[in-house]
Amino acid sequence: MNAYVTQPLEVATEIPGAEPLTPAADRPIPQTPRRASRLGLGEPVAFGPLLGPALVLLFWSAASYGGWLDPRILPSPWATASTAATLISDGRLVANLAVSATRVAEGLLFGVAAGLVVALVSGLSRVGGYVFDGVVQMKRAIPTLALIPLLILWLGIGEAMKVTIIALSAFVPIYIQTQAALRGTDLRYLELAETLRLSRWRFLTAVVIPGALPGFMLGLRYAVLGAWLALVVVEQLNATSGIGYMINLARTYAETDIIVVGLVVYAVLGLVSDAAVRLLDRALIGWRRTLDR
Repeated sequence: MNAYVTQPLEVATEIPGAEPLTPAADRPIPQTPRRASRLGLGEPVAFGPLLGPALVLLFWSAASYGGWLDPRILPSPWATASTAATLISDGRLVANLAVSATRVAEGLLFGVAAGLVVALVSGLSRVGGYVFDGVVQMKRAIPTLALIPLLILWLGIGEAMKVTIIALSAFVPIYIQTQAALRGTDLRYLELAETLRLSRWRFLTAVVIPGALPGFMLGLRYAVLGAWLALVVVEQLNATSGIGYMINLARTYAETDIIVVGLVVYAVLGLVSDAAVRLLDRALIGWRRTLDR
C-alpha cells in the first residue's frame, strides 16, 4: 500500500481583502487606445475630404472678387449659384439631372453586372481566362469613345447607344480589378484549404471571393468615374435632355453661367458617388486594416 495518499488540491478562488474574481467570459474586454503612429497618416478628420473642393471654391471666389476673372469667361461663384437657383425654380435643372442620373444608373447596372460575371469566369477558371482575358485586353486597347461611330450604326443615336457606352466604360475597370484580385489569392490559403480538406465551392465562397472584394470595390470606384466621364460625352450627341444637353444648348446661346452650372453639377455628382462607394467599401470590408483606417 502506498505510503502517500494524494488529496485533491483546493484552488483558492478568492483572496482575502481583494475583489472577488469574475469568470473570464464575463470580464469586459479592455479597449486599447489607438496609438498615434509616427509613420501613419494620422487621425481622420470628419470633413477632411472636403478640404480640396473648399480650397478650389475659395480660390475661385477670391479671383472673382478681385476682378482677375472676366465674368464672361468664368462667372463668379455667387452668379453661378444664382443661375442654379433659377434653373431649379423653373424645373430645368431637376428634370435634366433626373435623365442623366437614370442613364448612369442603367449603364452602371449593366456594366458592373457584366464585368463581375466575366471576371468570375475568367478568374476562377483556366479555360475562362483563355477565352475572355485576351478579348478584354484587346478592348482595353480601344478607347470606348472610339466605338461611338460603330455603335451609332448598330444601335442608332438614341438611349440604347448612350447606355451601352456608359456600360462599356464601367465594364473594363470592374473586370480588370476583380479578375486580378481573384487570381492574386495567396497560395498559402490554398494550402491551408487543402489541409482542412475544404471543398472547392467552400474554398471559393469562404476564401477567394471575400479576398477579392477589395479589388472589386476599387474597380467600382473606377467604374463610377468612367460612367460619369462617358455621360459627359454621350450627352453631347443628339441628346434632347440631360445635363449635357443643357450645356450644349447654353453653348449655342453663349450662356456661360449655365455651362458652369452644368460642369459644377457633374463635379458634385462625381464627388458624391465616389463618397458613396467609399462608405460601401467601409461597410463591406471594414475588417481590413489599412493606413486609411
